[in-house]
Amino acid sequence: MATQALALTREEELHWLALRMTPGLGTRWMARLIGHFRSPQAIFRASRSELEALGLSGSAAQSIASGCAFDDAVLQQEKLRGCGATLITLADQRYPARLREIFDPPVVLFARGRLELLDSIMLAVVGTRRATAYGLAVTERLATDLARAGLIIVSGMARGIDTAAHKAALEAGAPTVAVLGCGVDIVYPAENRRLAAEIAERGLLLSEFPMGTPAYPQNFPIRNRIISGLSAGVLVVEGAQYSGSSITAKLALEQGREVFAVPGNITSRMSWGPNLLIKQGAKLVQDFNDVIVELPVEDRRRLALASEGRLFAAAPQESRTAEDASAMPAGLSPAAARLLARLRVDEPTHIDALLEALDDLSSSEIIAALFELEMSGLARQLPGKNFVKVWGGTPSGV
Repeated sequence: MATQALALTREEELHWLALRMTPGLGTRWMARLIGHFRSPQAIFRASRSELEALGLSGSAAQSIASGCAFDDAVLQQEKLRGCGATLITLADQRYPARLREIFDPPVVLFARGRLELLDSIMLAVVGTRRATAYGLAVTERLATDLARAGLIIVSGMARGIDTAAHKAALEAGAPTVAVLGCGVDIVYPAENRRLAAEIAERGLLLSEFPMGTPAYPQNFPIRNRIISGLSAGVLVVEGAQYSGSSITAKLALEQGREVFAVPGNITSRMSWGPNLLIKQGAKLVQDFNDVIVELPVEDRRRLALASEGRLFAAAPQESRTAEDASAMPAGLSPAAARLLARLRVDEPTHIDALLEALDDLSSSEIIAALFELEMSGLARQLPGKNFVKVWGGTPSGV
């Protein structure tokens, strides 16, 4: 399909939107019609008999011939303008090259944010909404390192692993791409409103669903093919055996993408998905280099040029683990240093356990020390007055 100039005229945009809003017309039929008629304008000029001759159902052909979707298309245009979104069509030069290659690429994408990111090398980081402390710590560390390496982290902005991946990329000073199961003017889940605003400003919100579309459950498996389709590979951190992240990994394999998985505790249900993927041939990931070395040569070359070759030095970088520091951070109070030694990355510790273990300290001293660790970025409080060490903290034994 020939690509077009970057900017659509208002009339061209209206016809693309009308095609998307036509009842009974699925993604594959839209692409087939575009392939045959070359433009939405030509499709809407076709007669019902011409459309039915291609095999289109009578009801869908009638919907196109009647132009019944143009009222909805006008409303979509207004909503696009209202939230500063852009329509990216399959004929657009900016349409992501990798996504164009999949079996059923979306004919239109609704985008809010930095459109130049569509030409980036992306890596999907996905996992369960019910992440463990270990899963969140792993996600934060890997997403941070991968973002700093030059990859654009893409995920679905769901609770748990998705949210952790987006936040880690942003905190590393890098953009991130969120593919939504609703319109780009809708925030789901609602608690991610601030995150969505930050991604729209510094990264990119993307969806194939029209403006105003609610987050229906059936939308999420559909959008997963876009997450994997955009990406050079998919990294699964945690998830049950038949979770959404496992579906994304399956789609990635069908699309010819690399699949990576972080091993987890064999007694945790949230590790069944990635552990099974590893058994089936997914690449086991311990640090970000395990991902980088498996990327296509051209992607590695682009990353190397962008980072002045730092990633591909002859000596491999040592994996960073929770035990990679040899001394306590300077400036910590004695109480904070002792507390940090008690905390773990992969397992939350309740405040009662800390009070019992450090019984020579008063409760007010421990609370003050925990606050000091949180303010220093060395520990994090989880729900229920549980605390974990942030990955990259210091070793126990003090």
